Amino acid sequence: MTMTFMSSPSLLVTSESVTEGHPDKVCDQIADAILDEIIAHDPDGHVACEVVVTTGLVMVIGEISTSHYVDITKIVRDVIADIGYTKPEYAFDAESCGVLVSVKEQSREISDAVGEDEGAGDQGIMLGFACNETPELMPLPISLAHRLCLRLAQVRKDGTLPYLRPDGKSQVTIEYEFGKPKRAHAVVIAAQHDPDITIEQLRSDINEHVVRPVLDHWIDDKTEIHINRSGSFVLGGPAADSGLSGRKNIVDTYGAIGRHGGGSYSGKDPSKVDRSASYAARWVAKNLVAAGLLDRCEVELSYAIGHPQPIGVSVETFGTHKINHGAIEQLVRDHFDLSPKGIIRDLNLRRPIYRPTASYGHFGRMDIEAPWEETNKADELRAAAAKLGAETPAGEAQRA
Repeated sequence: MTMTFMSSPSLLVTSESVTEGHPDKVCDQIADAILDEIIAHDPDGHVACEVVVTTGLVMVIGEISTSHYVDITKIVRDVIADIGYTKPEYAFDAESCGVLVSVKEQSREISDAVGEDEGAGDQGIMLGFACNETPELMPLPISLAHRLCLRLAQVRKDGTLPYLRPDGKSQVTIEYEFGKPKRAHAVVIAAQHDPDITIEQLRSDINEHVVRPVLDHWIDDKTEIHINRSGSFVLGGPAADSGLSGRKNIVDTYGAIGRHGGGSYSGKDPSKVDRSASYAARWVAKNLVAAGLLDRCEVELSYAIGHPQPIGVSVETFGTHKINHGAIEQLVRDHFDLSPKGIIRDLNLRRPIYRPTASYGHFGRMDIEAPWEETNKADELRAAAAKLGAETPAGEAQRA
């Protein structure tokens, strides 16, 4: 989002999410479950795992170098069962699906480039975003979209709406006024269900048990609510659409608010900066906002394979900074070690914490262990800014 966003009298911003039973998310969870199994026993293992699903079939491919034996087929079936694909009538279930595995060791050239100094495992651009729209410092549209999908899963699993099936999607459009969220303009829900429920009953139940509790005061009389607009949604999951890991990058991050560097997360160990540096960029951005140094923040990091330090660090404030921009970038350099080795150490990333990130977003998650969501640097950033005597934006303008 640019300064136009902040100065627009009215603007509609939309974000979507998907449930854990969505085909792409099935793949992400399998990939991260494999990673967790490896890293729990071999913290220095290297994993770049991809997963594909379709009707009756799961394929696991990629590069894995580890000293730990992994029963990939068992992990695949356990994840699918845990998601809820346990009945033959779903046309895809944990017991009957086929599992193909084609995995080789990581390239020696990549291993040598990373080396003892733990240089970046690849080149790339990673971005992190934070804003003060929600308690978790996330954009409101993606936050609400995730909460809707989490609620769909909850009412399915706790028996409130037992006829729901694992697949589903949400979409939320928020009306902003001069950069501040004002109201929910539209809500879209698609929920997979058993064949013996009427569309009228489903729409009434989801409106009562999902949409209203989550959106609460954001809804008004003009809010458009669309539930299962296509009518019946019985066939879903991998039986209806093929899935691929790493294909829900915008759902995983900030819902199209802020930019995305292109690299996906799930199935990658923390030596892959696609994942670890994206987490670090979010950590930096969130702490800057939590410190009250700005209202909206996007941090960009860039890396070169084998290089032990980022080759580029920049901060976009969208004109919301409370101190001069140069001081903010200096604070980042002084208080964060953004080398791959430093990120892994400071966020303690060589441990099995990844599968829970593979659905309902990697950021803004206060319900899982996500160290990049901690605001443990906010106090020292605030104190350091005061010690620097950093000028306010007004002071910058006067000097200019």
